[in-house]
Parts: sequence; C-alpha cells; structure tokens
Amino acid sequence: MYKKQILTEKEIEVMLHRLACELIENHNDFCDTVFIGIQPRGTYLAKRLLALLTTHYGIKNIPFGLLDITFFRDDFRRNARPLEANSTAIDFIVENKRVVFIDDVLYTGRSIRAALTALQSFGRPSEVALLVLIDRRFSRHLPIQPDYTGKQVDAINEERVVVHWQENAGEDAVYIERKKDETL
Repeated sequence: MYKKQILTEKEIEVMLHRLACELIENHNDFCDTVFIGIQPRGTYLAKRLLALLTTHYGIKNIPFGLLDITFFRDDFRRNARPLEANSTAIDFIVENKRVVFIDDVLYTGRSIRAALTALQSFGRPSEVALLVLIDRRFSRHLPIQPDYTGKQVDAINEERVVVHWQENAGEDAVYIERKKDETL
C-alpha cells in the first residue's frame, strides 16, 4: 500500500479555523442556519466545526444533526456485502432554514445527491450549502460543487483520499492511498 500524507494536524487546524471564519462571514449569527453532518465520515468534521464555533468564536445554539444516506444512495443495491446503516439524528425541521451539509471528502457527488433526497423528509430548506474538507475536483459524476472547501486535491481514480480524525484513527491527518500494484 502506497500512502502519502497531504495534510498534517497543524494544517487541518488552520483549515478548520478558516472554514469557521467563512461560515461566520456568510451566516452571521446563525439564527436560521442548521448543520447536518453526513454519516459516517462527515460527523467528525461537523462536530469539530461546531465545537470550534462555540468555544473559540462564541457562537451558541447552532442546531446540529446527523444524516444517514445509506438507503438513499443509487448504488446501495449493487454492493455484494450487506450494508450497515448509521443513525439519523435530526430533531428539528429544516423548513425555511439555511442547511449546511458537512462531509469529509467530495468525490463523485453521489453521496450529496443522496443527502439532498434524504433531507426532503425534514422539510424544505431555504438554501443548502456544502462544506467539505477535501474536494476531489476532477472526479465528479454529478454536477455538484462545494460552497466551502478546505483543500482541493487532484487524485487519480485508483487513489483514495482518506481523512483520519483523532476521534476515530488516533491522529488528525489526510492521506492519499493506493495499492502498490496500481501505477500512476
């Protein structure tokens, strides 16, 4: 396995502060804004941003939820192994709210399309924005672009962009990985 680190803990920390400031610039007091982390990997980024906005920037009471998109994906029946769903935890209505979807990596856009479909069960938002830590910009299958991006990464299709969080992997880092037999 080939593994190259593209973001360190310090770089991620700086990036999170920049993303928080961009959110503040566009959402002011967040009175009509809700955060929704896309399960499972967007959860870590969403919780980090929420904590940063609360503790460092003094912004309180941003409604926060987690959205499972497993059975809304267009490829869920094509998987040979059984899928394990995560839980959805949204205890608010998104009607006329400014929704910020949060995910770690934007790749093909299919997860975001599934999230948009799943969101309909909670009301009709006034707008939906997308925040991602990593944008794999040349890999889209659907015309979906992030509104807030930590870093754009150009990776070939055989490569995976893997985000490690302290909470699930014991470190904050981003890697590009590929099997050794795959060539550039």
